[in-house]
Amino acid sequence: MLGVFRRIYLTPVPNRRFLAVLHYDGGGFVGWQRQPAGRTVQAELEAVLERLAGRRTPAVGAGRTDSGVHALGQGAGFALPERWSAEPEGLRRALNALLPRDIWAERVHVMRTGFHPRRSATARRYRYVIGSDDAARSPFRRRYEWALGRAPDLDRLHDAAGLLVGEHDFRGLCAAGAVTPHHRCRVALAEWAPRADGTGVTFTIEGDRFLHRMVRFCVGTMVDIALARRPPEDLSRLLTASDNRAASPPAPPHGLYLVAVRYPPDLYAGA
Repeated sequence: MLGVFRRIYLTPVPNRRFLAVLHYDGGGFVGWQRQPAGRTVQAELEAVLERLAGRRTPAVGAGRTDSGVHALGQGAGFALPERWSAEPEGLRRALNALLPRDIWAERVHVMRTGFHPRRSATARRYRYVIGSDDAARSPFRRRYEWALGRAPDLDRLHDAAGLLVGEHDFRGLCAAGAVTPHHRCRVALAEWAPRADGTGVTFTIEGDRFLHRMVRFCVGTMVDIALARRPPEDLSRLLTASDNRAASPPAPPHGLYLVAVRYPPDLYAGA
């Protein structure tokens, strides 16, 4: 007797694109991107998305923060079944109920077709925090700022930061060997400011793209200039250098924060 075979067609569940804006303490991670070994933000988020969707669900970050680097506005994009789009706040609560304590979803947006968390970004903003007082070495602060322990010359920092604004080739101020189509970045904002409590300074930089460790190399070099360890004109030379051999060591990762990623308004559903 011949068996009867029936072909069963499964109707695919329609998906929508979402953007989650994440905060995380980078001290417990080897970075955003999934690695062969070590805990990553991407892997933690994808584990939660798999529980919510019932299947493996990739997440793509707007920026690949390094080990120890924090975030106050990392963009993470992913696709989930259409039903979640009816209540993005409910999705945010579900994420936060399952995410570990060192990751928090601040907002969740439903995005339009064509959105990509990395390629669609028009600007990214970073902040670097330096502590100049002795208390910066407290275990409750040193995990989140560079405990420099002395006050850098703010005028020298201002002058150096001004040189970064505009479009430059940053191969002299980034990690060697990075795989990238080019090294040109357009910096729209680069400024230093005293911290409100008088305990140090902060650096804010915004640009269309950033190279691997570029912000940390810039900060390390500017601080050396502000401490009179190297002449101010060195920064101009580094902006035309063909490699990073003359750069100062990069600033420590734990003082760096990814604070915002900007997207065109028309990519948000309902805009």
